[in-house]
Amino acid sequence: MTDPVVPHFHNDPGVAVVEIGAREFKCVGARPPHDHPHVYLDMGDKNEIICPYCSTLYRHDPTLPAGAARPPVCELRERIAV
Repeated sequence: MTDPVVPHFHNDPGVAVVEIGAREFKCVGARPPHDHPHVYLDMGDKNEIICPYCSTLYRHDPTLPAGAARPPVCELRERIAV
């Protein structure tokens, strides 16, 4: 499988903050099949953004690679059917 162009993240574990290395990404809420509509989020020049569907707070961490998250379990690596 190739990596998606836009990183995808989820908050299945229900953590308060998901730190990510990307400023542009998709939030899927929980892992499929319990996901919400996959929403594209762009932080712009800010360091945080809240998903309007699941209220997950995403915080940019420039020390992480673009597709990486802290906690790592919040990275969605498997292929998603559209």
